[in-house]
Amino acid sequence: RVKELAKLQMKKYRDRQDQCIVEGYHLVQTAKEFGLLEQVYALKAESAYPDAVLLSEHVMKKITQAKTIPAIIGVCKTVLPTDIRKRVLFLERIQDPGNMGALIRSAVAFGFTSLVASECVDLFNPKVLRATQGALFHLSVNYFDIATFKTKFPDHVLYAAVPRTTQTQTMRPNRSVCLMLGHEGQGLSSEALQLADKEITIPMDGFESLNVSVAGGIIMHALAGQPIFKGD
Repeated sequence: RVKELAKLQMKKYRDRQDQCIVEGYHLVQTAKEFGLLEQVYALKAESAYPDAVLLSEHVMKKITQAKTIPAIIGVCKTVLPTDIRKRVLFLERIQDPGNMGALIRSAVAFGFTSLVASECVDLFNPKVLRATQGALFHLSVNYFDIATFKTKFPDHVLYAAVPRTTQTQTMRPNRSVCLMLGHEGQGLSSEALQLADKEITIPMDGFESLNVSVAGGIIMHALAGQPIFKGD
């Protein structure tokens, strides 16, 4: 069983089993809240998880790749909802787990409820899951390219995030939107740019571009139309 659990660190086994490992109390509890948790393993008895299987640190280390051995891990299902909702984040060729996790957290924070991934790092990679802090479980998730998305969901306005644009108007969308963000170094593909309804950029002084997760967070906040601060 330990060997089978350790295999879930690899994408091909996660895909085969429709399962992944979540590490730490917060991720385990979040998976439980969304009905995805199947089994819990812990270093000591946990009152919240009376059915947890107890493991030694030596065995736990063989299952997880985390630098610090977690006190608790869970096996959870990787099957998430697939319905496309009003605000969609489309990610193309995002490769860094930290960027992916940060983008997913920002999406949930700013009211984006659907994620479409095309040729990206595996969403259930342990590093991605740790970076999302459970935000992934709040989203519906699909895997297809932007041409497929536009064909299936023509009512969504496609916004392409680009370093520079000739468009100058301030946009406050009131329709269904899909924000497109691309590869850390190369940006969006030419196909995605051609299919975009609008281009969107962040006015800056001194720099041409930002890290994709930072830029994505700023743009998602802007598209959500929310103030920066909320008073009483």
